[in-house]
Amino acid sequence: MKARFFILFSFFSLIFTLLGWKLYTLQIDKGASYSEKAAARDQLAEHQVLRRGQILFTDKNGNSIPVALNKDFPHIVAVPKDIKDPALAAKELAPIVNIDEKRLFTALSDKKMFYYSLADNATQEEVDAVSALHIDGVEVSDSQYRYYPFQMLASQLLGFVGKTEKNPEPTGLYGIEKFDNDTLAAGNDVQLTIDRTLQAESEQTLSKLVEEHHAAGGTILIEEPKTGKILAMANAPSFDPNEYGKSKFRTFLNPSVQEVYEPGSVFKPLTMVAGIDSGTFTPDTTYVDKGFVTLNGKTITNWDHVAHGKISMTGVIDDSVNTGAIWAEQRIGRKTFYDYLKKFGLGALTNIDLPDEVSGSLYNLERKDAQDVDYATASYGQGTSITPVQLISAFSAIANGGLLMRPYVHADSKPYVVRRVMSGDTAAKVAKMMEHAVIKNVLAAIPQYRVAGKTGTAYIPENGKYSMTDLIHSYMGFAPAGDAKFVILMKLEKPDKPLAGQTVVPKFKDLAQFVLNYYNIPPDVEDNAKSN
Repeated sequence: MKARFFILFSFFSLIFTLLGWKLYTLQIDKGASYSEKAAARDQLAEHQVLRRGQILFTDKNGNSIPVALNKDFPHIVAVPKDIKDPALAAKELAPIVNIDEKRLFTALSDKKMFYYSLADNATQEEVDAVSALHIDGVEVSDSQYRYYPFQMLASQLLGFVGKTEKNPEPTGLYGIEKFDNDTLAAGNDVQLTIDRTLQAESEQTLSKLVEEHHAAGGTILIEEPKTGKILAMANAPSFDPNEYGKSKFRTFLNPSVQEVYEPGSVFKPLTMVAGIDSGTFTPDTTYVDKGFVTLNGKTITNWDHVAHGKISMTGVIDDSVNTGAIWAEQRIGRKTFYDYLKKFGLGALTNIDLPDEVSGSLYNLERKDAQDVDYATASYGQGTSITPVQLISAFSAIANGGLLMRPYVHADSKPYVVRRVMSGDTAAKVAKMMEHAVIKNVLAAIPQYRVAGKTGTAYIPENGKYSMTDLIHSYMGFAPAGDAKFVILMKLEKPDKPLAGQTVVPKFKDLAQFVLNYYNIPPDVEDNAKSN
């Protein structure tokens, strides 16, 4: 009996001893290894889950449309601790994932590294080739990556998500992705005011303009003047944020807010606002145009080299008379003219809710040694610089009855009045002058609608001189003129035609007609002639 007890006791003691040793080995001896592997899996899982909110556009019915979201793509990673032969693995993997073999060997040999990414957003060919190798420690799984379903649509506005030396984890690098990075990274969506239909139509219009006139690029903006809400922001050239690595850095910048230019004659209605609102003259005030003006030893002529004789301020807008704008500025006076430009927000940021906005410049007028000729050229939009969003904001003030609104693209923003620029009466008079120009010049006229507009053809300064061949064509217009629902800016760089009437004006008419139809805006006159 005692012998049997001793045998059983010894047997169970041996079992418990072996179990204890196994437990010690797992928890103590190899515990660090298993913990590191578990940590590697946890970090890999964390890397693979991109909890980033969506960016949404809208439409006229208030529907939300995702334009930046997360999508599953294959992700190939290596866990160095699990790779038995780093040299062989590096040799076999390097040509598939396009990583230098020596650099890959160094990474795979680093047993302190939890994981090493071999291919983000891997192609099916890469997945098949890597899977066929059957290398322990190399895994293929689905990971969420940023995806832009409409590809090039509003690319500069949206920006993209990527990695840099300073940001090894995915982060917003440009546009809304950058501006709202904290919000999006926390998994919250961002709703924008951009109407996807108007954005697509604007980009298609701009693309045709650039192609037809062999232009270097351009911009189209659509704004709701009573609120400052931006409905479309199109720029060319553009890029596909899904493949941003294939594009040049310059195309990532948003010209609507990050590029300045001299606007040219589209600026003249702002000069008229200063003169009429200050009580200096009226739309019917006349002067005698000789076709040229000489100031500080420099002679300025009209674009058509014509002397118009006795002409009214309305006629100056109709025929885009440079010397008429100069006459107006001289009567207004330097200080008052400059003060009105500042009221329009020129030379300052609009504070639009987008990253890295730049400001235009009124430096030529602010210099202590500023001359009369500097103010003269400013009256018709040369010598001062603006951004497209500054210009459309200024014209929105004319369109909405005199209020400068802060432009915005976030749907949760509230309309904000920066200041009153002019009286409602002045705004109505200048809008009427622009409407008269549309009726007289026909090209932008839309039957049964009152349309206000102004062309601009500007020389491009290069190395301190103006190019006589490279031009910027622009058009600013709004409708219905008496109660504007939208303002459109069109800008085309270096087209192959000399006049804006040959390029942007017909396309403005087409786009304005599209917006009127899209929003079902009722006609405001039976015949355009009745608005004269």
